[in-house]
Amino acid sequence: FLSITLMTLGMGAAALVVLPFVEVPKAEVWPYIIASVIFHMGYRTFLIGAYKAGDFAQTYPLARGTAPLLSAFGGMFVVAEIPGPFAMLGIFLLSAGTLVMSFRGGAHLEKLNLRAVGFALGTSIFIASYTLSDGSGARLAATAQSYAAWLFICDAFGALVLCLIFRGPKALPVLARDWKAGLFTGVLSGAAYWIVMWAMTKAPIASVASLRETSILFAMMISVFALGEKMTGWRGAAALSIVAGVVALRLG
Repeated sequence: FLSITLMTLGMGAAALVVLPFVEVPKAEVWPYIIASVIFHMGYRTFLIGAYKAGDFAQTYPLARGTAPLLSAFGGMFVVAEIPGPFAMLGIFLLSAGTLVMSFRGGAHLEKLNLRAVGFALGTSIFIASYTLSDGSGARLAATAQSYAAWLFICDAFGALVLCLIFRGPKALPVLARDWKAGLFTGVLSGAAYWIVMWAMTKAPIASVASLRETSILFAMMISVFALGEKMTGWRGAAALSIVAGVVALRLG
């Protein structure tokens, strides 16, 4: 929990540097920023709940794998984006590939308890919620970088409040001690999510949300080719599903 707080604080600190170079969001953009901060706080709360309720290696993939589907269905009502047949197929294939690769990598559905599943699905709902909020807000803002900078600063305050609620004041010395690690990971994570928000101003939100999950494919390639882990049939099938999903999204 402290690690994700450190990273979020690092994102906020990095955003302070670029703040003089971006516009202040218009009044109609702020509800999206505030909503996103609340959704991010909910995401972290349920993520910690999932970690405590069950095996993190099982619950987190369930959350990430179902989030693109929820983003797609939510996008139909929130931003009136209805994916075409190929795009919907691509979203489904990407989600299915992510879930299969995760669970067949050592996690087993039969070992999941209902409480852990509940937290994982709650996490997924919050992921889809902040994705839709950020995509909509970034489109309304003057630029994606303006929205991102102000979001990261506000979200840093939200993360700090949540950390104090869960860990109390004793967490502050730890955060102060490890600030360099937080800044480093915050810069990388912030840059990555800024690209996502920029992409959502140019492409359908559900498609961008689905493509975010292709990172698990690169993680699998590193584990096989760099770490010497076994390339199982299930892993291969999951990888093909993810690649097919990307192709379908491109065609859609």
